[in-house]
Amino acid sequence: MQEGKSISVHSYKYDGRLQRVWPARLVRIEGSLIVLEGLFVEEVVHTILGTIKAGTHSTEFYWTDRWYAVFLFREPSGEPRNFYCNVNTPAQLSEGALSFVDLDVDVLVHPDFSFQVLDEEEFERHAEAYNYPPLYRRRVQEAIEELVSMIEGRQYPFSFKR
Repeated sequence: MQEGKSISVHSYKYDGRLQRVWPARLVRIEGSLIVLEGLFVEEVVHTILGTIKAGTHSTEFYWTDRWYAVFLFREPSGEPRNFYCNVNTPAQLSEGALSFVDLDVDVLVHPDFSFQVLDEEEFERHAEAYNYPPLYRRRVQEAIEELVSMIEGRQYPFSFKR
């Protein structure tokens, strides 16, 4: 797939429902890493992140072999806003689309690198309701542990030049 190409990001729930779709631009593919750039064209009011202004930039880091994605949000002025980590199935990239299954748990990383693990209760409810396989439970826990280690160690992409 060609750098600079527009693609559509598709976030699904475990039951197959399409949860969210947004446009992005492919920055690069390097091994299992896929880096995209997104732009919020409309203001979004998020219960945890607050108001995300139109013009906010999102550098999005996905892997085809990791159970999470990392988003670096920057204000329209270019100033870093925060990192947001989504625990999900490994990304699948096909012509014109990147897709994954959102597994509910998120990690919010503040500009000072303090962080909060979010929505673990939602994961437990959905794991029960949708009968997530034991592999998913294990992978979600491993993803959280890996993300926390990366955040604390300022490992890529948390070392990304903002």
